[in-house]
Amino acid sequence: MLTDIIRSKTLGAIQNIYQIQLSEKDLQINLTKPEFEGDYTVVLFSLVKSLKLSPDQLGNTIGTYLIDKESGLFESYNIIKGFLNLVIKSDFLLEMLQQHFQDPCFGKAPMNGKKIMVEYSSPNTNKPLHLGHLRNNFLGRSIAEILKANGYDVVKTCIVNDRGVHICKSMIAWKRYANGATPQSSNIKGDHFVGDYYVKFNDAYKAEVDALIQQGMNKTEAEKEAPIMKETQQMLIDWEDGKPEVMELWRTMNQWVYDGFDVTYKIIGSDFEKTYYESNTYLLGKDTIELGLKNNVFYKKPDGSVWIDLTQDGLDEKLVLRSDGTSVYITQDIGLAQLKYNEFKIDQSIYVVGDEQNYHLKVLQLICKKLGLPYADGIHHLSYGMVELPTGKMKSREGTVVDADDLIDEMVSIAATHTQELGKVKDFSDTELKELYSTIGIGALKFFLLRVDPKKKMIFNPEESIDFHGFTGPFIQYTHARIKSVLRKNEINNVSNNIQEPLHKMEKELLVHCELFGQTLLQAGQSHDPSTLSMYLFQLAQMFNSFYAAFSISNAESEEKKQLRLKISSLVATILKSGMQLLGINVPEKM
Repeated sequence: MLTDIIRSKTLGAIQNIYQIQLSEKDLQINLTKPEFEGDYTVVLFSLVKSLKLSPDQLGNTIGTYLIDKESGLFESYNIIKGFLNLVIKSDFLLEMLQQHFQDPCFGKAPMNGKKIMVEYSSPNTNKPLHLGHLRNNFLGRSIAEILKANGYDVVKTCIVNDRGVHICKSMIAWKRYANGATPQSSNIKGDHFVGDYYVKFNDAYKAEVDALIQQGMNKTEAEKEAPIMKETQQMLIDWEDGKPEVMELWRTMNQWVYDGFDVTYKIIGSDFEKTYYESNTYLLGKDTIELGLKNNVFYKKPDGSVWIDLTQDGLDEKLVLRSDGTSVYITQDIGLAQLKYNEFKIDQSIYVVGDEQNYHLKVLQLICKKLGLPYADGIHHLSYGMVELPTGKMKSREGTVVDADDLIDEMVSIAATHTQELGKVKDFSDTELKELYSTIGIGALKFFLLRVDPKKKMIFNPEESIDFHGFTGPFIQYTHARIKSVLRKNEINNVSNNIQEPLHKMEKELLVHCELFGQTLLQAGQSHDPSTLSMYLFQLAQMFNSFYAAFSISNAESEEKKQLRLKISSLVATILKSGMQLLGINVPEKM
């Protein structure tokens, strides 16, 4: 990457001139601001104190040295208020262009021998996926793909929460109210079908609680004594005892949900190498707790419950085994983390989980460190904020969540309306139009949810996400289709061009921005933040559209310039396609 080359050569110049060795972190390299001449800027202020020279003295000495010793890379320099602005020779950028203008692997790193697991989605089997799950899935898969592009061997996994009282609620409601109905007989997608009974449970529960309160009970007592809740708690006991008819209903209803999930996953492009089920993992971790007791990592209270004291670490005391010997979530998570490590020998395990679990994941890593477990340092929480609508928060128990399938259908419908308004798809077949609307609608949804820093809460507005002129997926998709249209009409000469004319400023700026693709992927991978890549792709599309408006490609002033601009266009299209695919978004060849 050019930034690394410039940093290395500048550090070498400082060492040779001043006999002082600095580290990479001591030297900041930025793109030169548009109002100044130059391509890359070396920030000199950090060097002033150690070298005891003025910024201008440093800049002139270092700049002169680089021009003299590295004449193949640097053309000229200037100094403005403590910043050394370096002008890169066009030859370097043209060589990059010739080598990579059709290279789908441009910017991606070779395999580095390290393995990372990314766990995402983590649905419950009592309801369909909703808008919050979509942000989770899009974040998880995009980070997995970005890390692959950075040379990691990535394992994508999912843990399904398929047991517990919430599952029993849907089961009890189905037994009470379904009269044997199935997703097939009701013509309802399986996860929606089961989710409807979860809502029915809560409606019935609320009515029973209200009735008991009317009879004179206080609210707390009424919530415990409501018949439907007692039935649910008994069903949970029967499940844990392996009662055959309960297990059979549990398996049947869960399968309905899995069938529904699979349809949604296929539409949104989520996939997993391994799926774990809580019903198979909830007993894990107990052996580790016993070992920790022997090593005094944990302690027992008089009632027999097992705890860990984390107050010295700024946290609190944490229960890890109940007095009856049953595990809690943290126990299961310790056991599952061990299982993952044993199966895949991963260097890092990334949990894509909402920010309401920040404390839980912090405790998990800290306990694993105190236990001396080999995977402890590799635990990383990719925390993200909740998604809200302009109308406010969503509540699944009240049936007010934004269902993922419904939202996808709405996005495709909005995409169809907006595309038809543009009036450029008259020659498309019905099949092509259907595919295009889906590509645009789902692409808009993904880009909108990924363009925001994961740590931030966000408000999702479907209409805003499909703006062909804004910071959106369709804007980038349209730019790619525009370039492909130009390339279909003009043939690229694959022979290396000896450009005699100087590069125009906009041509060079485009090439410099293209060269930053690899660095952007590295930054997005290190920070686990797809919004870094989203912003880069948007800026690249903006720059190309400005270039396209300013210069003719097909009718360039010379064949030499035409070929140059075609290759620049091809490189931009290659990067847009590659980058959007890492975000899980397809780009159409025409639209």
